[in-house]
Amino acid sequence: MSTVVDVINVSKRYAEREVVHELNLQVHAGQCFGLLGPNGAGKSTTLRMIYGVSAPSSGSVKVFGLDVARESRAVRARLGVTLQDNVMIDALSPVENLEVFGRYHLLREPERSKRIAELIDYLELGSHANVPVIALSGGFKRRLAIAMSLINQPELLILDEPTTGLDPAVRLSLWTKIRELKSQGKTVLLTTHYMDEAERLCDYVVIMDQGRAVSAGSPKQLISTRVGRDAFEVDCSKEEELRLLDGLPGTGSLRSGARLLVYGPDLGALPQRLQAIDPERAYVMRRANLEDVFLAETGTTLEAGA
Repeated sequence: MSTVVDVINVSKRYAEREVVHELNLQVHAGQCFGLLGPNGAGKSTTLRMIYGVSAPSSGSVKVFGLDVARESRAVRARLGVTLQDNVMIDALSPVENLEVFGRYHLLREPERSKRIAELIDYLELGSHANVPVIALSGGFKRRLAIAMSLINQPELLILDEPTTGLDPAVRLSLWTKIRELKSQGKTVLLTTHYMDEAERLCDYVVIMDQGRAVSAGSPKQLISTRVGRDAFEVDCSKEEELRLLDGLPGTGSLRSGARLLVYGPDLGALPQRLQAIDPERAYVMRRANLEDVFLAETGTTLEAGA
């Protein structure tokens, strides 16, 4: 399997503050690769180094085997990037924005008009194709942002939190489009703070915290090896926690205020133990997920941000 992105021992510092520390990543062709982490983890800084707008303080970044620091123009010609914030001209319509972006990528007629028509249809923008961007909803703006990143038919698509702030129906629609792009052979590199998004879309994820990679693997593999099958949530005191977990093997736990999260391969005994403490106490027993992995690795919740 060929390597599309190779981040080699990369660090990034701003003055005395190090935001990425000796990071190593490999993104393979045809893969959907997720970069996860809380606010300030270094995700967006890492993406900026990959698409060439920020240089590493040390280490190197190669995309398509090219050193981004020396051959950024050649790399960018083969990339598509959707940023966290929409970058488009509010006074222009989707068609006009795509026209501007197509000219930026030196697409000539009739290829440019053909490509614009394809993208308007593919991202389902037809009903608002000639409406000024300033009048579009957030969902239509994100569709247009992704369409703009696809204008040059990129080999690598970088999506920085592509569905943040969108309603569930729009998110599901965009997930379908991302899966379709992957099925067409595109390599996708995305950051997200929605763990269901990462579990559904990503073949491989790296979890970052404080500029470092703290865990890596497929979502299924990470859930199995880091936290186990089950998760149990309940509000309880620390004294009650001791009674609940006393002698229970193979478990891990985290607290957030009064809320206790227990995870492990078999938590079937916990409801009975809780009933002995308080028969009326509400609890949640569920399958463990990727957010549990993050909590176990970093002790913090996932939030939107860089």
